[in-house]
Amino acid sequence: RKLKEAEEAAARAAAIAARKAEEERRKEELKAVAKPAEAAKDTVKRPKRLHEAPRSAAQDEEQRRKQRGKLDRTSPIGRGKKRGHNLSLSDLEAAESGLARRRGGRKKIKASHAEHSKHGFEMPTERKVHEVQVPETISVAALAQQMSVKAGEVIKELMKLGVMANINQMIDQDTAVLVIEELGHVARTVSEDVLEEKLEETLSLQEGTQEPRAPVVTVMGHVDHGKTSLLDYIRKSRVASGEAGGITQHIGAYHVETERGMISFLDTPGHAAFTAMRARGAKSTDIVILVVAADDGVMPQTVEAVQHAKAAGVPIIVAINKMDKEGADPERVKNELAAKEVIPEEWGGDTQFVPVSAHTGDGVNELLDAVLLQAEVLELTAARDVPAQGIVIESRLDKGRGPVASLLIQSGTLRQGDIVLAGLQFGRVRAMLDENAQPINEAGPSIPVEILGLNGTPDAGDPFAVVENEKRAREIADFRQAKSRDTKLQRQHAAKLDNMFESMTAGDRKTLNVVVKADVRGSLEAIQSALTDLGNEEVQVNIVVGGVGGITETDVNLAVTSGAVVFGFNVRADTAARKLVENEGVDLRYYNVIYDLIDDVKAALTGMLAPELREEILGIAEVRDVFRSPKFGQIAGCMVIEGTVYRSRPIRV
Repeated sequence: RKLKEAEEAAARAAAIAARKAEEERRKEELKAVAKPAEAAKDTVKRPKRLHEAPRSAAQDEEQRRKQRGKLDRTSPIGRGKKRGHNLSLSDLEAAESGLARRRGGRKKIKASHAEHSKHGFEMPTERKVHEVQVPETISVAALAQQMSVKAGEVIKELMKLGVMANINQMIDQDTAVLVIEELGHVARTVSEDVLEEKLEETLSLQEGTQEPRAPVVTVMGHVDHGKTSLLDYIRKSRVASGEAGGITQHIGAYHVETERGMISFLDTPGHAAFTAMRARGAKSTDIVILVVAADDGVMPQTVEAVQHAKAAGVPIIVAINKMDKEGADPERVKNELAAKEVIPEEWGGDTQFVPVSAHTGDGVNELLDAVLLQAEVLELTAARDVPAQGIVIESRLDKGRGPVASLLIQSGTLRQGDIVLAGLQFGRVRAMLDENAQPINEAGPSIPVEILGLNGTPDAGDPFAVVENEKRAREIADFRQAKSRDTKLQRQHAAKLDNMFESMTAGDRKTLNVVVKADVRGSLEAIQSALTDLGNEEVQVNIVVGGVGGITETDVNLAVTSGAVVFGFNVRADTAARKLVENEGVDLRYYNVIYDLIDDVKAALTGMLAPELREEILGIAEVRDVFRSPKFGQIAGCMVIEGTVYRSRPIRV
């Protein structure tokens, strides 16, 4: 061991001596190089290589400092490593110092990289409270997103409140507020109708100059009491003959230039099925002419018309029609209406009673005078120099022209090219027609018109307004459609449970499936309402689909799938639909009078009823004794006390 230590000490001493000798040699070389450099200081020499610029002593020192610790082929450690020479102690020390410097640099690089790569997220120390905006209806998913929680948490809270819901279901505002408060957030109720409010604000600012306008008069009354015939005489045209079955089945809108001024008339149907139409007619009018037949008196639809007029706050003028007939009794009409709180002026009331005859024209001028007098009392005015507003009277789908809407302008002027927003639909007015189907360029207040250019058929009774551009009309229409869909989904979900219980209790209730297509939306509503009211605990009517327009191949395919009867009201099937009807044997029926359709459906439902068993007693016998026979078993000995008892007839003991 001592020998080994001595050898190591000798090796170290030799290495130190070699290092000192090497340092002396380098110093001598540097002195030899420095002497000629000082002598040639004042002369400029060209550098040996063109791409290298001459460097100063400071630059050389900087370059040496950078190269220190690096291994190359000229350094001793580099030579030794590359060529396998033995390493001296100085080489080892230089290598160790260079390695230490490199490791230190790497540590600094790693530290700086870690510093830069550190992200800014830190775990929140406390729960964040969100302010959640709650509209009238909101889906579970949207509510969860606003609170930044999972939808499952919201569904769990709803279950605690006794509400079973899925992620896409719409919930009402009150329920949503309860859920938000349970989860520790703040609820703020907001109105969804921002677009609607802005539209109302814009329309309310359009005041314009108020000018007198013509009265809008709705003719109402019981079926077949002569409403259309009276209007026909006033218009001096044959309209009533064109109505199927002599009854009006659409709201007819006409404006009439009389000697005493212009009057716009709305002729509403009198049949029981058209309740919704009459209600719309009463709301969109200034004066109601109540037509009552002098020989028939007050009937159910007469009373209903009075109720609609009173509900709308519209003054009534009673026209006692058919005064030319025998048995006409106007006093009876006055008495019956007085019982319904319609008091004649001569009896101290405020209602004008005018006896007329639509057949001879007697009293018609007096009726028009009464209308214009009432209009003067009402002081009807409207602005003309503003965008038009009004109400949709009727709409239909025309095969050649597309959606057609009948409008009654209540204020402003409607012009061809205007952008119209009507209910859920919108569009540019491509063409505008008057009640005689003549094209016109503009129409003012109290004028009924037909327009083409909407993207769909609006519901009868929808308000319409002219807006400044198509973009805004589209935004509002899309918002209304989305709101309508949400409301419909909510209603369907609410009805699911009721339907489930109904189907459980219905048992073997038989169903008549029908497909209904009508020419106008008002007629479709009336038919659907009338058919839904039919039925009892044994039979019912199920409307598979109802629509406006002609009968198409799609409608027939639906009827084939569901085993339904197809009803066409004032419409016909196209060629493809007729061919499919013949091939599949579908029951297709056309109607132009609504009560014919209803009567046929009633007959079909009656045929579906189970036969009614009635018991007829033929005779009564009294049991006197009971004995047993080996051949026949129990035998009752009876005495007939009433009627006749027949052999092989059923008996009840």
